[in-house]
Amino acid sequence: MVAFWMSVGLLVAAYLLGAIPAGYLAGRGLRGIDIRQHGSKSTGATNALRVLGVWPALLVLLVDLLKGGAAVGLVLWLWPLVVPDQPALLPWIVCLAGLAALFGHARSIWLHFSGGKSVATGLGVVLALSWPVGLGALVVFAVALAISRIVSLSSLSGALTAVVLAIALDLPLPYRLLVIAGGIYVIVRHRANIGRLLAGTEPRLGQQG
Repeated sequence: MVAFWMSVGLLVAAYLLGAIPAGYLAGRGLRGIDIRQHGSKSTGATNALRVLGVWPALLVLLVDLLKGGAAVGLVLWLWPLVVPDQPALLPWIVCLAGLAALFGHARSIWLHFSGGKSVATGLGVVLALSWPVGLGALVVFAVALAISRIVSLSSLSGALTAVVLAIALDLPLPYRLLVIAGGIYVIVRHRANIGRLLAGTEPRLGQQG
């Protein structure tokens, strides 16, 4: 019973961490605007860059990374303390908490279940559970962005890289499933961007769209 309620509490906490609307709060606090009514209408760092500028976007990026990492870190810290007799369940709770954080970012309870595409939050999750996978995805993202200057293409490249590395490296099965499910989730959230990429109309950094 303790394990059940601990699981519920950790998943709720992970969702609420993911649901922190950093981009929305930055828009309200710095410009007095609802960022969801501007640019791509997302609350993520890319739209924050487009609408608010570089430094606010970096702050939003940092918060989104930290909340994903915090969701996983909270489980890794609390579960062994409260439920020390069930260590086998820990990787599975981590998996569910990571997904809850991704869902919280994309469907924030504070924004009537709207949000961003969960890329930065997902990277924070992956870095917390396996830094080699997270670092590899980040490097591919950075290289793709430097070459293409298209954030969506870079995000998709990073997500696919994380999936490949999670499969290739010796991670626990729940962690692999988390990265695979998270990668698929990020790709699905980018379906409109994929359509624009195929049509050659996806904006680059510095362009409106």
